[in-house]
Amino acid sequence: MAGKTDMERLGLFQEMGYTTIGDRYVGGGNKSFNVSAHKNKQMLPGGSKTRSSNQVGYFDSKFNRVLEGEAYSDPVKRRRQERIQNSKKNIGKAFLPSNGDKKPSGNGNHYGTFSGPVSAFSPVKKGGKQYKSPGKNVITNPGKIGTGYGFVGLTLGKGYTYSSNHFDKGKELRVRELDEHKKAMKGGSFKLNMHPKSYFDGNPYVNDKPLPPVKKQPSVKKDFKPFKPSSPAKKIAGSKAGTFDPYPSHSEDPYRIKVIKKGPPSMNSSGKIFMPSPGPKSAPTNSIVTQNVIRRINRNNFMVAQSSYS
Repeated sequence: MAGKTDMERLGLFQEMGYTTIGDRYVGGGNKSFNVSAHKNKQMLPGGSKTRSSNQVGYFDSKFNRVLEGEAYSDPVKRRRQERIQNSKKNIGKAFLPSNGDKKPSGNGNHYGTFSGPVSAFSPVKKGGKQYKSPGKNVITNPGKIGTGYGFVGLTLGKGYTYSSNHFDKGKELRVRELDEHKKAMKGGSFKLNMHPKSYFDGNPYVNDKPLPPVKKQPSVKKDFKPFKPSSPAKKIAGSKAGTFDPYPSHSEDPYRIKVIKKGPPSMNSSGKIFMPSPGPKSAPTNSIVTQNVIRRINRNNFMVAQSSYS
């Protein structure tokens, strides 16, 4: 056969033959598939059935037990016996898993630590003396208005006498009691080193070493004067009573006319005191409006003028 070989065309030594070469073409619609499915009578399964407490749907018409006439068995008792038998196989105690990590709930909390809470850091207040009310303040009548306000010895009753009271009397008594207590002690507190201690110290503020002796400072007695309240505020007025400094004295005014002291009155040659002539005196004057009337009407023509005006 002239032309390319099978190796050159397909890469095979020999091309295999085809079984359908020369067959008649049959279309896709003419092929028959499962012809017996739509001929003669077919099997009718009866449809699906729902599950119920009846025997319907099962092959057997009666429910058959696996075991008949067996003895009664209590499942709770059986499980208890199995648990006892399995517990006997344990070599030691029952396995208990360790707890998970503990998370602190906030600052200052000792939950989850090795030693637990430290009593020295406890915020609980120590029990002290019962609170005693200081009582009400002294209630007095309002101040009296009038002279003598703020001065001693002007009231109906007698004045209060001064009684001295040292300011640090309570502190001195406490220091004296503490010194007497330390003198009565022969040594420090007894501590046994063999006693086991916790992982951390109970109180970090405790010091085993004794404290140095307290240095006593020389007491200086001070002369305390009784407290005298200040006088009430004064209103400023012409007397200048409310000022810090007294009102200064009035200095001489250089522009003021100096008053010269006069001697005895001078006398004239006749021996009489000189009296100056008096000045001009005031006199009644007529109005300017009536000047024209006075000039026109006089004693000579007043009768003629009166008849003409009437």
